[in-house]
Amino acid sequence: MAYVDGFLLPVPTKNLAAYRKVSRQAGKLWMEYGALAYTECVADDLDDERRAMFARSVKLKPDETLVFSWILYKSRAERNRINKKVAADPRLKAPEAMPFDMKRMVWGGFKTLVQL
Repeated sequence: MAYVDGFLLPVPTKNLAAYRKVSRQAGKLWMEYGALAYTECVADDLDDERRAMFARSVKLKPDETLVFSWILYKSRAERNRINKKVAADPRLKAPEAMPFDMKRMVWGGFKTLVQL
């Protein structure tokens, strides 16, 4: 079954274009090394109390946009192999000023329970 790395991160709204540029470059590397999908989404509907937990988990500020991202892999072993290659690739270098606060990002790896 597939394996997913999932991410929530706060991006200052003024930095969304810079974040998109960094994300596109990173996504191309993950896909080149074998990820099945690389997806970045911006929050659009967090108005009620239950959905607001997403924003609270990263201490989202009023001038920030919540980004929800995931990378899909064939398996956890493939994820480990791919992430090792991506981390070693000299094309993946952090910009001088990251367009978001990495300390407030939350992430985790997830085994697939149901896949249709």
